[in-house]
Amino acid sequence: MQTNLFSQMDLSQEIKHAVEDMGFEEATGIQSESIPLILSGKDVIGHSQTGTGKTAAFSIPAIEKIDLSKGKGVQVLILCPTRELAVQACDEIKKFAKYKANIKTVPIFGGQHIDRQFASLRQGAHIVVGTPGRIMDHMRRGTLKLDMLTMVILDEADEMLSMGFRDDIEIILAGAPIERQTILFSATMSKEIMRITNQYLIEPEIIKITHKQLTVPSIEQLYFEVPAGKKVEALSRLLDTYNPGRSMVFCNTKRMVDELVSELQLRGYSSSGLHGDMKQIARTQIMNSFKNGKVDVLVATDVAARGIDVYDIEAVFNYDIPQDVEYYVHRIGRTGRAGKDGRSFTFVSGRRQINELINIQNFIKTKIEFRAVPSSDEVMEVKSRQFSEKIKAAIDEGGLERYNKIVDALLEENSSLDIACALIKMLMDDSGDVNSQKSDDAVFASEAGREKSDNRAVKPRRNNGSSFVKVRSKVHDDHDMVNLSISIGRNNRVSPGHILSAVAGASGLPGKVFGRIEVLDKHTLIGVPSGHVQVVLDAMNGYKIMGKNTTIKKYNPRL
Repeated sequence: MQTNLFSQMDLSQEIKHAVEDMGFEEATGIQSESIPLILSGKDVIGHSQTGTGKTAAFSIPAIEKIDLSKGKGVQVLILCPTRELAVQACDEIKKFAKYKANIKTVPIFGGQHIDRQFASLRQGAHIVVGTPGRIMDHMRRGTLKLDMLTMVILDEADEMLSMGFRDDIEIILAGAPIERQTILFSATMSKEIMRITNQYLIEPEIIKITHKQLTVPSIEQLYFEVPAGKKVEALSRLLDTYNPGRSMVFCNTKRMVDELVSELQLRGYSSSGLHGDMKQIARTQIMNSFKNGKVDVLVATDVAARGIDVYDIEAVFNYDIPQDVEYYVHRIGRTGRAGKDGRSFTFVSGRRQINELINIQNFIKTKIEFRAVPSSDEVMEVKSRQFSEKIKAAIDEGGLERYNKIVDALLEENSSLDIACALIKMLMDDSGDVNSQKSDDAVFASEAGREKSDNRAVKPRRNNGSSFVKVRSKVHDDHDMVNLSISIGRNNRVSPGHILSAVAGASGLPGKVFGRIEVLDKHTLIGVPSGHVQVVLDAMNGYKIMGKNTTIKKYNPRL
């Protein structure tokens, strides 16, 4: 697999700065090969599986080739099979174009009010990302003009054809200027794909990224559905429950490595981080500490982890889903070496990452099993058992006589049971605020509760336009619930877990008492027991969720 560091690629400083802000170090194979070819002006056919970083492969050169001196006309048109992919691609482009002043990107897709799209197009757009049907609709209406177009990109072309967009694609390509660059990405190369490429692409360069089929037979592979804001807590609970002697945690960005190491150290874990910004002397010291057992948890990016040769790593954590499916195999291959068993734990947040995990599972041809994040009670049970074993070992070791006077003095005023309990309370590592943990229990339970089987296969979720979880109370039923509306929704990238965590934490009520949580575009509905409505209203007034000030009120469906 050919790779390059972004810092070594022939890119503008603005793009490199944006990539650095996002924390990425290394380009995937499809990015390494596609970006230079697209920048050179050639037509390109990219044959690569989903989950290999295709969006950046076409986004970065598309941004670089925008000529602002030509005004506000559309220069790049990107076709995607679904609205979700169009929005995702548009978001990525905006991140990469962060330091490219005045480049405007507009998403166009069905389901969004067309008047809003008219207004955006009238204001000018250099890059338009959309679905074929809605793009063609705007072309017919004359609201999308392609006379200044220099590049057309077909993302997941095979998927668009399977969805019946062939005629639409051909009409769009026929309506675009002949003197243009055409880029096509597809996971498969069917006869229909080849017919389109033969007709509409000129002497294209073909890039085919093949992945070596690597096996991982001795590794138990598990995944956990975790809200993005609760990953540190989930990681802590898994470290406490499984108690691996030595473990590696993989993050996609340098920034996340630094942030996670700080969080783990604050929680008392012996951890260090590795990434490309570190000097060699620091990297060597950290690696020696990890090999010598002075550091238990090593947090690293994929690039920094190269060359690590440690054979007794008991667990690997994919804190972030890897950018390339082959990276997954390289990551988890760090454990289970030399005939030993190993475990890998992967965190997924949201439907998009579930789909990415499906791609990984298809690639490795091995089932990745679902598990629920351990509850606070389960963690405490494990800690208590471990602590009891330490006490028994100390008793067996002997040499306790020198502490007899202290114990005798304490026994004059207290019972032996009280003394023992007080010492355990002082010495046991407290896992943090109990109320917060119980609130987190509800969040993790709501994620796991969507499917009760502990051995389910990874499968995609259906989305009917809103996302929700339902937490069934043991005390209340739906008839005793009042819907409250909170002024934050899917447009703010909030999840049901964020809402439940915030409401339970602010009100002090256990998460299990709340009912259905439905995340809509601009607001979220949550079922609250009628007897607790005023408590929640008072606690949540002006409360910040994901950094946004929110308002809360009783929901009136007529408004």
